[in-house]
Amino acid sequence: MFELLKKIKQQNTFAPLATDMHCHLLPGVDDGSSNIKETIACLKILATLGFSKVYFTPHFQAHYPNTEDDIEQRFSELKKKIAESGVEGLPEIAGISGEYRFDANYERKAGEGRLLPLPGKKMLCELSLHRSDYKPLESWKRYIDMGYTLILAHPERYPYINIHSTFVAEARKMGILFQVNILSLNGFYGDAAQRKGFEYIRNGLSEYLGTDIHNLRYANALMETAGNREVKKIMKKYTFFNNKL
Repeated sequence: MFELLKKIKQQNTFAPLATDMHCHLLPGVDDGSSNIKETIACLKILATLGFSKVYFTPHFQAHYPNTEDDIEQRFSELKKKIAESGVEGLPEIAGISGEYRFDANYERKAGEGRLLPLPGKKMLCELSLHRSDYKPLESWKRYIDMGYTLILAHPERYPYINIHSTFVAEARKMGILFQVNILSLNGFYGDAAQRKGFEYIRNGLSEYLGTDIHNLRYANALMETAGNREVKKIMKKYTFFNNKL
């Protein structure tokens, strides 16, 4: 493990991104990190991979009906505990945001309560990974009218959305940005997501890359992805907006 970390550190594969804007490392709030020890271990790996800044984005959905107040409190407590631990070499924990689900079971109405956006009123959102019966564009337009910029997380993972579909064309016309998962590019979510992930990037349809890291299993897979030849080419050839956050 040490030699692998040393090798990756020399490569700094994801250093051009600087910022990871999609991760689930706030302990105990969703399907991500289970405790502070795992969170710190994952953060160390992110730093080794070249990330200097991280935003936490816990789920807001039917399965994890988190509230912004609770999430902010947990985030503050975590930062305090990490500071007190004296652990060094971690990326800056820049802020707390959320990954907001829009589907048939959960939809946050525009103007209903407060949100935890990324800087610049950017709102990370996702759809159901299975059901295609929900149409989000009308709801998203209300947020856009309120001044939010929406970022659709991992479009490559939705089996019912094709890169050349009407949905993608309409979403892009509305100004919705896309964020591909880095792990998709190494086949972590299967062949279809891998193929579509590269397609989105090569067709200029991914403004952001995110780790979507949940735990150490994801972190270890991310280290493997750092050595992927095609991923290295992507990092050299294409520009992403992560470092503007």
